[in-house]
Amino acid sequence: MRLGVLDVGSNTVHLLVVDAHPGARPLPAHSHKVELRLAQLLDEDGAIGPEGIDKLIAVVRDALQAAEDKGVEELLPFATSAVREAGNADEVLARVKAETGVDLQVLTGAEEARLTFLAARRWYGWSAGKLLVLDIGGGSLEIAYGIDEEPDAAVSLPLGAGRLTAAWLPGDPPAPDDVRALRRHVRAQIARTVGEFRRFGAPDHVVATSKTFKQLARIAGAARSAEGLYVQRELKRASLESWVPRLAAMTVDERAELPGVSEGRAGQLLAGALVAEGAMDLFGVEALEICPWALREGVILRRLDHMPGE
Repeated sequence: MRLGVLDVGSNTVHLLVVDAHPGARPLPAHSHKVELRLAQLLDEDGAIGPEGIDKLIAVVRDALQAAEDKGVEELLPFATSAVREAGNADEVLARVKAETGVDLQVLTGAEEARLTFLAARRWYGWSAGKLLVLDIGGGSLEIAYGIDEEPDAAVSLPLGAGRLTAAWLPGDPPAPDDVRALRRHVRAQIARTVGEFRRFGAPDHVVATSKTFKQLARIAGAARSAEGLYVQRELKRASLESWVPRLAAMTVDERAELPGVSEGRAGQLLAGALVAEGAMDLFGVEALEICPWALREGVILRRLDHMPGE
């Protein structure tokens, strides 16, 4: 059947259409993406304002039309941290449902971490052994660890690249004191969780998902996305550490000129790099591999697991 996943994230609203059936690898058929940046549309009270809700409804309507055009039989709509943490989340969800018919399911941070872990486990298989998965979104950082398909530990921290940029890095380029303050904040938050994972022992394989990690790997020399899903892409901590001060000294426009960095993501790349560097350092990771599958694929795989076989 043709499934559609509608992901209302902190940065983008992304419709992924796949051809899928139980026991088979989901095959991407269409992608429809709009940069809405919901995390930046919050007012002083942490609510999504009327203009932001109107924009979200318009984008959801467009995604619905795209899903219909592509013959989607079932739509799996969900929202992550920007909606989850909005002060008026219930109002936002009610308006979206009333005006589009879409009932957005709000994932908890732990659910995000578990579903992303499931996707990574399926991609790499059992031979990957104990798996540590890192994911930096616009609103949160997810960390999960385990040897099975369900992680032994999974946490979500409010360390998304978009959120941190808006709250901590107002300058362009940012002031050195602001960068240092954010670095301290990021590492203190991550350090609180390290013990929860350390008790399970060292991972056999460390992987990362998300646009932030993909862009950091690309500027550090990894293959372009055009070279396909099956090219191994790696990010070394030593390389990342050399890039952080360079990114901190750049303006947003200068970062947008880097290979693989989109104009819309350039502003939050430094914050993402500080989170990635902090996580790799505190978890003792020298190098990690970029996983092509992430949360959206995890949602699809979980749905397929609950479908009867042929």
